[in-house]
Amino acid sequence: MSTVNVRHRLPRLRHWRDWQSLVYLAAYPALVVWLWTHGFSFVLYGVLLFLTLGIGVIHHNHTHQRMWHGRWANRLTDFWITLLQGHPTCVFYPAHVGNHHRYKHGPEDVARTYRFGGDTNHLLGYLLHPLQAVIALYPHILGWLSSLRRHWPGVWRYCMAQYAVWLTLWSAVLIADPVKGLLYVIIPQLHGLHWLLATNYLQHAHADGSAHGRVSGPHGEKIQQGPLNYARNFEGLVNPLLFNIGLHTAHHEHSRAHWAELTHLHRDRYRHRVDPALNESGLVPYMTRVFVLGTVMARFRSRSLMPPPPAPAAVRPIVF
Repeated sequence: MSTVNVRHRLPRLRHWRDWQSLVYLAAYPALVVWLWTHGFSFVLYGVLLFLTLGIGVIHHNHTHQRMWHGRWANRLTDFWITLLQGHPTCVFYPAHVGNHHRYKHGPEDVARTYRFGGDTNHLLGYLLHPLQAVIALYPHILGWLSSLRRHWPGVWRYCMAQYAVWLTLWSAVLIADPVKGLLYVIIPQLHGLHWLLATNYLQHAHADGSAHGRVSGPHGEKIQQGPLNYARNFEGLVNPLLFNIGLHTAHHEHSRAHWAELTHLHRDRYRHRVDPALNESGLVPYMTRVFVLGTVMARFRSRSLMPPPPAPAAVRPIVF
């Protein structure tokens, strides 16, 4: 077999920067095996928890733009991420692409942050949001799966296979060693899923989630006019470490763009169109200021950019 034919048979990445994704996808299970075999380490466990954040972002990116040229490489990646994330990758489409990206935190977004307890941005809201989002999203997901079973049974079976792989992994590690299974597999995965869902709160709480400034395009899609204040952006170290996840406005406006392209899109096209209060210098300083200091000092709290509700119409007296 010629070298040329071998190259054509091997899977090829769509973008060379996804070598970083592959490193995370390989390092995470290797670290789990090392800890399982050699015992607990605070430093390595911290790295493991950090990698669960990276797996969640890779899951997100792979849903928006498939990582590979070639169907089978992408399908294998779906199952690999399912094993590492601790939840089927397929449900990210109805929950995120078909819902959140379609409505951009607007009134029809099932998991909009101001749906739960009002328009808040504080520590308790951040901690509760993942649970609230799951409760709101899962009926939506189950409806989507039911529709797949009726109309696209092959896709439904593909999703059910992912559920089977995930539940088999959890069962296997618990049978092998319940303590290690919880400590090294299930708890880190739940930590990653918390961040995957809580990121929505970080990026949108107190942003403008109203329908103001949006018009319908020729295919019913929502097109933003004027300022783009529906999302918060985080600059700084979070982006090279976590695949530009902080550059959220550019991602929403170009959901099919590769994550490596978001840096120049944010800098050149969108940063100046966002209220300065929504462009943060870094994720950790923001969380420290708003969720820690803001808990005890009002001057550190964020302000909502949601427009005030319309005043009730005056009732004209009836003259007899």
